[in-house]
Amino acid sequence: MKTLTMKIDDSIYEMIKLAADGQRRNISNFIEFATMQYLSSSQYVDDNEMSEIMNDKELVKSLRNGFSELKNGDYTVV
Repeated sequence: MKTLTMKIDDSIYEMIKLAADGQRRNISNFIEFATMQYLSSSQYVDDNEMSEIMNDKELVKSLRNGFSELKNGDYTVV
């Protein structure tokens, strides 16, 4: 388990606090829950979306070029 310290605007804190209270969670647990929800819903595509991506030859070519440039050290992922 890691401890994370972060600064957020007061209005955002109040939104998080209200949401956490609404789910009967403490703020830390709500932030972890909300982050996992976001990551699991936005980082994956379903089979139909993947099919669309793979059928777009120009997009696939561009992605492969970008991956090659990344492997060659032309860019840094942050």
